[in-house]
Formats: sequence, structure tokens, C-alpha cells
Amino acid sequence: MGDSGVSVPTEEFEALYREERPGLLRRVARRLGSHSAAADIVQEVFLRLWEKSHKTFDNAPAYLGRSVNNAVIDHIRAERVRSNYAEGILPEQYASPVPTPLEIVEVNDIARQMDDAIMALPERTRHVFLLNRIHGRSFCEIAVALDISERIVARHMARAVAACENGLPSKNA
Repeated sequence: MGDSGVSVPTEEFEALYREERPGLLRRVARRLGSHSAAADIVQEVFLRLWEKSHKTFDNAPAYLGRSVNNAVIDHIRAERVRSNYAEGILPEQYASPVPTPLEIVEVNDIARQMDDAIMALPERTRHVFLLNRIHGRSFCEIAVALDISERIVARHMARAVAACENGLPSKNA
């Protein structure tokens, strides 16, 4: 890249692309063993050249060759980093851990206790709670649907949440 050359006009760029692309593709595909990766790299190099077309190049084919070599090296380095990272992942990091039988029993107990607490609520309080927590309705929507004030909805929700919290075992236990 130098300042004494000429900038690459569109027609010359198109001719350069047609002439140089096939050879660059073969060279990169041979080094990487992947035609799709080669196509991506060569396309990216030509795009960078196009973006720099306001600059001047003494020898555009040489610039392309050097740029493609650098891009291949960058690609190989990036693949090595990804590969090393993937090798460092332990099997238990791929998926969530399988719960133990004790954890399953504890979760089922908590779910049963929650169901019992909700079923023990007065009917209107239970209805408000389920509309909000299960069906995702806002206090305003519930108030309109049940023809009560938002303040009353808030009171029902406070009672329901307190009853659910009281119905569950303490986390300190």
C-alpha cells in the first residue's frame, strides 16, 4: 500500500475481483480445508479493499494476497481459541445437573405446600392471586374484571403472598 499509486475505480475493482478471486479461493480452501470458510475470508478481504478504494495501491493483487494470508492466520488463531475453550468445558457444564431424588422430593413437597396454601385462601383472594401470578394480569385488569378497586386487588395479593410465604418452610431450617 503506498501513496504513489492510483485508487481503484469500480470497473478496475470488478476486473480485479474476477481475476483474483478464483485463485485466492483455491489457495485459502487448500490451507483451511473448507470452501465456505475460504469464500467468507476472500469476500471479507475484497470488502475491506472496496472500503479502502479511496486509498491508493501500487499493487492491488499483492495487497490482496498479503491480506488473505493475514486473514487466514487470524481465522486459524480464532479457531484454535474456540477449540481450546470447547475442550476446557466439562460435561456437567453443558446441561443443568440432574436433580437428586432428595431434591425432587423437596421440590414436590414445596409445590404441594404451595397448592395447599393457595387452596386455603378465601375464594376471591385465590382468584385475584391466580389472575395475577398464573395468568399475568395486572392489578388494573383484575380490578376492572372483578369490579373492585386496585387497592382492594393489592390487599388480596398481599394476603395471598403472605399466606404462601407462611405455608412454606423457612429457608433457614
